[in-house]
Order: sequence, then structure tokens, then C-alpha cells
Amino acid sequence: MDAPEQKQVRVSMARPGCGSKGQKIRLLTNHFNVKIANTEGFFFHYSVALYYEDGKPVEMKGVGRKVMDKIKETYSSEMGGKEFAYDGEKTLFTVGSLPRKKLEFTVLLDKVSSERTDGKSSPGGNGSPNESDKKRRKRVSQSKTFKVEISYATRIPIKAISDALRGIESEDFLDAVRVLDIVLRQHAANQGCLLVRQSFFRDDRNSDVLGGGVLGCRGHHSSFRATQSGLSLNMDGTLTTIVQPGPLIDFLLANQNVQDPYQLDWVKAKRTLKNLRIRVEPANIEWKICGLSEEICKRQKFTLRRRSAERGGENFEEIELTVYEYFAQQRNIKLRYSGDFPCVNVGKPKRPTYIPVELCSLLPLQRYTKALTVQQRSSLVEKSRQKPQDKIRTLTDAMRRSNYAAEPLLRTCGITINNEFMQVEGRVLAAPKLKFGDGEDFPRNGRWNVNRKRFSDPVKIKNWVVVNFSARCDIRNLCRDLVKFGRMKDIEFTDSPMCTFEEDPQYRRAPPPVRVDKMASQVKSRLPGPSTIILCVFADRKNSEIYGPWKKKALVELGVVSQCLAPQRVNEQYLTNLLLKINAKLGGLNHRLAVERNIPVLIDKPMIILGMDVSHGSPGQSGVPSIAAVVSSRPTSIYKYRASVRSQSPKVEMIDSLYKPLPGGKDGGIIRELLEEYYSSSDRPVKPSQVIIFRDGVSESQFKQVLNIEFEQILQACKALDESWSPKFTIIIAQKNHHTKFFEQGSPNNVPPGTVVDSKVCHPLYYDFYMCAQAGMIGTSRPTHYHVLLDEIGFSADQLQELIHSLSYVYQRSTTAISIAAPIRYAHLEATQVSQFLKYEDLSETSSGHGSMTSVGNPSVPEIPKLHDR
Repeated sequence: MDAPEQKQVRVSMARPGCGSKGQKIRLLTNHFNVKIANTEGFFFHYSVALYYEDGKPVEMKGVGRKVMDKIKETYSSEMGGKEFAYDGEKTLFTVGSLPRKKLEFTVLLDKVSSERTDGKSSPGGNGSPNESDKKRRKRVSQSKTFKVEISYATRIPIKAISDALRGIESEDFLDAVRVLDIVLRQHAANQGCLLVRQSFFRDDRNSDVLGGGVLGCRGHHSSFRATQSGLSLNMDGTLTTIVQPGPLIDFLLANQNVQDPYQLDWVKAKRTLKNLRIRVEPANIEWKICGLSEEICKRQKFTLRRRSAERGGENFEEIELTVYEYFAQQRNIKLRYSGDFPCVNVGKPKRPTYIPVELCSLLPLQRYTKALTVQQRSSLVEKSRQKPQDKIRTLTDAMRRSNYAAEPLLRTCGITINNEFMQVEGRVLAAPKLKFGDGEDFPRNGRWNVNRKRFSDPVKIKNWVVVNFSARCDIRNLCRDLVKFGRMKDIEFTDSPMCTFEEDPQYRRAPPPVRVDKMASQVKSRLPGPSTIILCVFADRKNSEIYGPWKKKALVELGVVSQCLAPQRVNEQYLTNLLLKINAKLGGLNHRLAVERNIPVLIDKPMIILGMDVSHGSPGQSGVPSIAAVVSSRPTSIYKYRASVRSQSPKVEMIDSLYKPLPGGKDGGIIRELLEEYYSSSDRPVKPSQVIIFRDGVSESQFKQVLNIEFEQILQACKALDESWSPKFTIIIAQKNHHTKFFEQGSPNNVPPGTVVDSKVCHPLYYDFYMCAQAGMIGTSRPTHYHVLLDEIGFSADQLQELIHSLSYVYQRSTTAISIAAPIRYAHLEATQVSQFLKYEDLSETSSGHGSMTSVGNPSVPEIPKLHDR
């Protein structure tokens, strides 16, 4: 019997060399050099298990750190006097070993929130007023006993770090750096910070009001990175959302934007408050919110067990009373307004402890994890912006306040961190010349003006239609000016729209899908024939709720491309931007590169560029399907792209429908669909011999999955199409979610557009570089971090950087160089737009059918509706 075939496991490629093109520039980066004196020691990894006194495992978050702090305080000698780094859950690290491989401790923790043990519901933080009776065995305990087991797991050589920095690969390296990152988390926890992965937030005084009872809290990100110049500490400013601390009722009023507690939606309040921590007056005790009472405070009853007045008070009696009566009679606390509202439950669902809402205050530094409104999100983005010089000051201050020199574990490793920003050399690539319909022009500072230029390849717009969703807008003048400026761009417009549809006023306050259905019915009944494009005018400028349902209706049922707009100030610039989108959507070209031969191998051999991205639901939205989008370039063009989109399981980052075998041997995957379309749309049908793949949105820990799962699917799709066809591949990951920034030495401005860095601060072994193609006009520019996982085509470093830089200038919807290669931006655009389709869907009622947009095999994931044949 033959041995089973060993599946090839691919790894990222090593750096072939650095680029040399471009004007050199001196930069600073927010990396700080780290030196390690003790490389001969070991990190010892221990597993931590926490149990209650009865042997049940502890599942509550946040208890672990308090328990481990108590162990450090009480059992220091048993721990050999060792400092340790604890991740807050099940992992602990020390430098050098603990005295024994297994240690067991019993810890008595003074409780910050009391919990009854008699199985009866209890209101209030102090239980019944008769606690002083020593004979009462089931009294409320103010402390809790925990059992802790610390067991040896493995050891990690510190030398793995210095080996990796010299280019010697080791599986221990990532583990060793993870230990150092956990040391930073422990250090921040000891300073009382809120921890969000590797970001730390010191206090909520450094916050901005975002509205709705939510604050944008400023903190800093801190993590260790391996670079060509050694280990570095990467420090960056960051922002998270927290709840406004203070009276609970004030937060709810702000969160729901109402003036009066009687207007509150308590069902919504229950969802918002779950798991938040409060302080209860007058006992000043902390609790975690479990839920709300079913009844209002004046009607919510519970059973109080108290000593009876008969026989000298030796017996107990049970009386039933309301929470309101208990606080008034037993605790002598007069409630002003809580009687008419639900109580906060700080016990358990089946063993509640009720507190009137007016006695509760939210504790500071608590994350707000619900979905943000459009206004909150835009405010958060605005508050996060800092000019380069302000960013440098913020990070210098964060380094000083963090005081890593005082961290005992870092000292034990012999780690010292330089307080000066690392100096690096960058190169500024020259912008490519652009070609328009009436001449050529060089972009200046990453921007170009098309106001007086003709489009490179304009379209004809014969039958066009306007639908107006109650926008107070002069539609006639808007259309007249659009035609006027369109003709200046060489777009052939008919003088006026074929039809204009106004929304029926009686539906203006109806739900978005209803408004869209009524408008679509109007369009269908009165439209004499198919139109070229529908201009859709909204009243809301920011993310109108009609957008998703309307886009779906237009593309699925009406079969017409639509352009949505919400005009505030209609001027030439506004209309030009609108025309850029319209011309590109209808298959035209606004501009192209003047010299395409500057991009290597584009002309010589047939080539296809793929852009891949996955869009997930917003934070706070669970169960929303993820949308995978792949775009592919057209034959002999790097300007036009076609998209294929699928839905897949929520929060899944790997695209699982690139290759999808169907009954009968057919492949229903994305790649085959795009390759067949590429082949059939070519003047001389030909299969591409070179495939360049740009993949967005994956972390470094997922690179192997891209190579061994996604790339494997792509190869299978190619083989299924033609067994003899084997093109060469280049795979590039683009990351925007990282924390490296660059600053031009001696300049208050952002780095110039076209800045590339591929030395000193990049990976010591693998092939990566940073590129800032865009001109940063607001805040501090964030470069894109490109990782080349595979390059069978064989680009030189200069050629690949030139290609990516040029692809930042061919995005047809913009008059500026964009921050990421255009294929990725198109894929992101498509995934985001299609995710709007499902926003108002009843997710159980999904359409079936196959086509350009469908779901992968998971039956629980709703399919994306099939597009109209047009």
C-alpha cells in the first residue's frame, strides 16, 4: 500500500533584498530599542487553575488577578520570592523556576461585593439587618475562599529572542515575545490600567465625550517587536470606548437620549447594562449587574428571613415584602424616584439580589462594547486624530509614565529600553504621471485636480432616473449642473432625467425597507424601459438607513446601477466627485497611468490581479454574517475590476469559498467564476500566466493559513479549470491595523506621499516593508505594512514597491493617492456595500439561488441575494 502523500506546508518567504529607488529621507519611528543582557536564562510557563471552596471552577473574569495579587502578598516565600507575569486567566510566567513543579494555595479574598448563600433573594448590599446574630449560620459572608493550583507546563529559552534577531528561526521565539508582552500587561494592571489586549488606559480623565453616555478614552499600545535592528518596543497612542462613570440613571438617560426616566426603554437598558460594574450607596460596595427585575421596585416582592419577636427572638420567620418597603422600613432609606422603575439585579438570574436604580453608580474605566451609532463612530475618529508633533509628545509622555525601568521582571531579564525614538532611513518614490482625455499631468503631493480635465474613457448616459427620498434639495438645478459638468468631462448626457420620483409623504416615517419597497413600486409602474443609472437622493448625510435596502433593491430587483447622494453644498467639486463615481460604475475610466511600462510584467505576459477582503459585523453585533469579497482585474487593464462576493460564518477571517466543489464535478467557487469571466472578456481568450494576489485584513498569526488554506483553494480552482495550466503566483498581505508610525526629522508635517521603509524597523528574516503612498492631510499618516508571502513571478524589491505605489494611483473614485493598493480598496468597498444588504434582513428568510453572490455551504448563514441579470 502506498504511503499517504505528505501535504506541503508553506511558510512566508525570506527577504531577497532591499529597494534602492527614490529620494532618501531621514525619519523617526515610534519603536524604541531594547537590549537584553540575560540571554542564558529561561521563562518558566505555569498553568493556573482557580476553584471555589466547593471545587467548582471559577469562571468570573477579573477574579484571577485579585487572587494572584493575594498569593503574592501572602505566600511570597512559598513562591521562592519570585516575581511573576500573569495573563489574568490560566497562564503565569516566571524567570527561573518556582520551588516546586506543583503548588497549591488557599486564598481568602475580602469580597468587594457580598453574595448570599442561603438561596433566598435579597435586596441591598448588606443583607438583612439581623446579621449580628452569631447563631445564624446562613449569614451573608463578606469574604470568599478560593483554591489555586499552579502547575509547571514548559520552559522557554530567552535565547530564542536573540537567535531570531540573528535570523535563526525558532518556534520558541513567538512564545518568548508573548511572555514579554504579558509582562507589559501585568505592569499596566499593577498601575490600575484598563487592559484591552496590548493597549492600556490609565484613567478616564483623559477622555472625550462621544455622546450617548459613551467616552473615548485615550491610552497607549505597547508591545515588543523583532526588527532588523534588534528587539524594539512599539509604542502608539490608542483610543477605546468606555461608559460614562457616575449615577446609573444619568448614563441611561444619555445612552437613550431621553430627558425623563419615564421615557426609558428598560428592555434596551437591560441589554446595555449587563456585566457592567456598579458601586451601591450607602454601603459603598461593588457589584456586577446581572440583569433587571421583572417588576418595578414598588411591586417586586421577595422573602425576608428575620428573627421573630416571640420567645425571646430564638425563632425565625419569613415575611414577604417589596424591595421598596424593605429599603424604607428595614434600611431607613427613602427612595425619591426608583419605586416606579425596575431594580438592578446584582445576584444571579435564579438567585437575585435587587438594588433600586438610584442607589447605583457606574465605576470608572469600563469598556463600552455595544455597537456605536454613526455619530459616535465619526466623533471617535475625529478625537483620535493627532498631528505628528502632538503624537510624538503623547508617546514621549506615555514612555515616561509607564516607567518600565521599575518593572522587576524586565530587570531580572536584564532588559533595558531606550527612551529615544528609533532613527530610520526611508525613500520617497516619485509619483507616476497620469493621463486624462485631454493630456497628461503629474500629481503634486499625492493629489491631482480634474475640474478642468476630460475623463480618459467617458461613458454615454442616455436614460437616467432620479428618486428623491424626502431630501430638501433643488432637484432640477442639481440635474442641470450635473449634465453641464458631465459634458465638460466628455460624458454624453441626455439633457434631463427620463423620470423623477418623489417619495410619498405618508411613508417618510416608515421603516427603511417599507420606504424602499414603495419607491421601487413607483419606479416599476411608471418607468417606460430600463435606465442606465438611478440617481438616489437621501435626506441624511451620514450613512442613511435607506442605503442598504435601496442598494439591494436596485441591484437585485430593478437591475440598475444606482448612485446615492445626500447633497448639502452642491458645487463644482461636489459634482465632479459624483461624476468620478458614476463614470467608473458604468465602466468608464477617469484617468490612467501615462507610462504603463513603468509597471513591470504588466504588458509582456497575461496577468490578473486579485484583491481579497472580508467584512465583519460591527463590534457589538453578534451573529451577523461575514462577507468575503474578491475582485479581479480585467484583461490588459489594472484599472477595472469585477467582484465576486459570498457570505460566510460570522467573524471567520479565512475565505472558505475560493474553491467549492459541487455535485457533478463543477466548481462553484469565487476563483473559477472570476477566471472564467476574465477568459471570456478578453479580445483573444487567454489564461493569465501570472497571478498577483493582494490580501487584506489578516494578522501575522494567520499568514500560514493564507498560504496553506486560501492559496491551496486557489491552486485547486486553477487545476479544476485546466489540469495543465500552472501560472506563477505572488501573494502580498496588506495590513493597516498596526501601530508603526513614521515622522520626518525636523518637520512638523507628515511624511511625504510615496515614502517607503524596508530597513531597520522591518522583520529580521521575512519579506516586508512599509509604504505611505498617501498625503496625510489630517492627523498622523498610517503607513500600510506589506508582507510578501510568496513571489514565484520574481519581482525585484524596487519593481514590487513601484507596482504597489502605482496601484495606489489608479483608484477611479479618488483624486488623491490612496493609502492601500486599489484592488484591496475595491474588495473592501464591495464587501462593505454587500454587508448592508443583510442589515435589515430577517436572517431566517434568505433567498436561494446561485450566481455572482451566494453563501458558502453553511446552511445557517444567509445567502446573499442573486443579482439581476442586467
